[in-house]
Amino acid sequence: MYVAVVENIYLLVIVTLISVLQNAFFALKVEKECNDQNVKTSAFERVSCANRNCMDAYPTFLAVMWCAGLCLSQAPAAFAGILYLIVRQKYFVGYMGQTSQSTPGYLFGKRILFFLLLMCVVGIFNYLLTRYYGSDYKEYVETITGAASALLLLP
Repeated sequence: MYVAVVENIYLLVIVTLISVLQNAFFALKVEKECNDQNVKTSAFERVSCANRNCMDAYPTFLAVMWCAGLCLSQAPAAFAGILYLIVRQKYFVGYMGQTSQSTPGYLFGKRILFFLLLMCVVGIFNYLLTRYYGSDYKEYVETITGAASALLLLP
């Protein structure tokens, strides 16, 4: 029984652990910038703000990634999660330079979160169809979301 549960969530667990490591990296960057300067510089303010912005979106990311993975399909949700982490890294590094460099990462991250939210809604809707009408479209929807997740790579 436990093996079946782990098979359904191991990709989501891996993405979650990678995101924890990324959060630790962001925290180290903030700490390093804080220790480098006794005075609060604009570089410290930018790094601190980027870290806060990433932390503000983090619970939303985790919630929609896990819901999408559990309600619909693990692989596309984990793929979108990895893409989100890459985009979040781009956002953070861009914010350390100039705030205008972080805009593409921010916009792309919103698109990925919307995709994960859409996966959640479709998964819940399919569950309701199965429960109350006996029509299960999960295989079709998994195929579509698997193909649509590749479209996330387009700029």
